[in-house]
Amino acid sequence: MKKLLLVLAMMPFFFACSSKKKMAELQSRLTELQTSSDQAVSRAKSDLADCQSLTASLQGEIKKRDADLETKTAALKSIQEQLDYMKKTNTNLLDRLSDLSVINKSGAESIRKSLDALNEQGKYIKDLNSSIQRKDSVNLSLVMNLKRSLADINDEDVTVEVKKGVVYISISDKLMFASGSANVNSKAEAVLAKVAKVVNDHKDLDILVEGHTDAVPISTPEFKDNWDLSAKRATSVVRLLQTKFGVDPERMTAGGRGEFEPQSGNNSRAGRKQNRRTEIIVTPKLDQFFNLMTPQTSGN
Repeated sequence: MKKLLLVLAMMPFFFACSSKKKMAELQSRLTELQTSSDQAVSRAKSDLADCQSLTASLQGEIKKRDADLETKTAALKSIQEQLDYMKKTNTNLLDRLSDLSVINKSGAESIRKSLDALNEQGKYIKDLNSSIQRKDSVNLSLVMNLKRSLADINDEDVTVEVKKGVVYISISDKLMFASGSANVNSKAEAVLAKVAKVVNDHKDLDILVEGHTDAVPISTPEFKDNWDLSAKRATSVVRLLQTKFGVDPERMTAGGRGEFEPQSGNNSRAGRKQNRRTEIIVTPKLDQFFNLMTPQTSGN
């Protein structure tokens, strides 16, 4: 009887212990779920910030392209107005001279040929402007694809922009090479792989790779001077693009610029750092470029 009373007395204690254990387990599970939730929210906020940054960059590029297009359209309109005025003036002059019988038939034919040439010139200007607009659209698409591919790379190490009508990809020396070396390091290979994927999708464009140094002299058994260093670095890049990433070597040119095209002054550490870089310049093929710039004349 005493044992039974003892068991009955101990039962609330056992139930209390069991409840506390379950409560602790539930509390631990709740803490884990809260931690997972916080981590997921943090990742989502980070991804959203990256998307917003990329969107703002692309919107700025589009606004810049729109401004350039408006400027070129205005220039074309002005040229067209001048051509129309010249055509009207010459036509009126021809009619007046014909009425007065001042010029002979050959003179009138000469003026008509001049008017035809002006018309051809106007057509050429329109075609040229259309070609420029198409090229600008290709450049904008190329820049957007490159920026999207390189979004995870530090902006200080890689920049993509349009200058002089072509796309420039500038990669810092810190990312590409060890000091005084022309061997491309593994971090740079990851960048070049992304660049190669984009340029391989635009096979109608050529690639010029330029090596640039600061103005600090170099003279080693491997490199005579900065000319030598910059040229061999450019060669290393095109060789890697060809052999590892499948870029057609016929599309590529390698060149060394030494210290002679700086982006900043060489009298400060920051300036010298900015000058040490490799630039990959994506351009139209030369034959297409010269065809674009050559006027199409009539058969007369």
